Amino acid sequence: MTPGIILDVLLDSVHDTLELIPFLFLTYLAMEALEHTAGGRTERIIARADKSGPIVGALLGALPQCGFSAMAGTLYAARVVSAGTLVSVILATSDEMIPVFVAHAEPAGRMFAIIGFKVVAGMIVGLLVDAVLRALHRAGDGHAHIAELCEAAHCDCGEIDADADGALFSPGAPSAGEKNTAAAAAQGDAHNHAHAHGHDHAHGHGASRGRRVWHIVRSALVHTAEVTFFIFLVTLVFGFVIEAAGTDAIAQVLGSHPVRATMLAALIGLIPNCGASVAITQLYLQGSLAAGPMMAGLLVSGGMGLLVLFRTNRDMRQNLVITAFVYVVGVVLGLVVAGLGIIF
Repeated sequence: MTPGIILDVLLDSVHDTLELIPFLFLTYLAMEALEHTAGGRTERIIARADKSGPIVGALLGALPQCGFSAMAGTLYAARVVSAGTLVSVILATSDEMIPVFVAHAEPAGRMFAIIGFKVVAGMIVGLLVDAVLRALHRAGDGHAHIAELCEAAHCDCGEIDADADGALFSPGAPSAGEKNTAAAAAQGDAHNHAHAHGHDHAHGHGASRGRRVWHIVRSALVHTAEVTFFIFLVTLVFGFVIEAAGTDAIAQVLGSHPVRATMLAALIGLIPNCGASVAITQLYLQGSLAAGPMMAGLLVSGGMGLLVLFRTNRDMRQNLVITAFVYVVGVVLGLVVAGLGIIF
């Protein structure tokens, strides 16, 4: 492998990782704010989102940006979204398929047909997953587990709740100014009461706000940095693997028996690197890959969603089950496309 290729893989890995940082940071920032501001409303938000989550997730996944699958992996690890929503986002994520189609100047209708199939598949499968889990009483406890996610990352999120001045995120809690006001009232000094309330309340409230906002931002930054570093390392490793294998070797492997090709294409789609979706799309456009294996590979190729899931969700068995399920769905739908002779 030449120095030029090594540099290209390194730059591609950096580029792919940097693209995810805004999505990861905003996700963790929103989760931290939700954890410390929403209170009892969090469960109601989750309950409402569960019903339409797979539909919204599939639509977002269709956008040409793999950041949404990374967001879904993180949100599922904290149980803010359902398993069906996570699956729908992964199946609908287009990753690098759209840029490759545009670069080859392919008809837009052909590209949108593939995207539409992925979105519909994501919606249907996601809704079915949630329905089955609810019927089996395996849909979770209906509570967000953001605190557990923070504990696993050792980001000291608990300092937010340990803050003595809880005025910003606990409206019912007395601030430092209010405590001074009570003391002044007890002494019966009306003038000092008004002065202490006006000065100390504003000072205590402002200081509390500043500390709490900083704790939330710092926690989001810590989570983002840890996950970003992990993503970069894995992306770099798989980038070298794909480069070493070469597109020709992949085409030769996928040009075998249709069923075997479908299973292998889905397996390649699981590689958490944009090179996987690029290779599958290019081989399809070149005529080296049939529609069935192409669809299987692109359905499973959910950007960084599964990679982030493995990094953030501590239940490894659950991660493996979700990954295996996505793979099986991709293979089955790929075989359906091949069996029905669907051409995109």
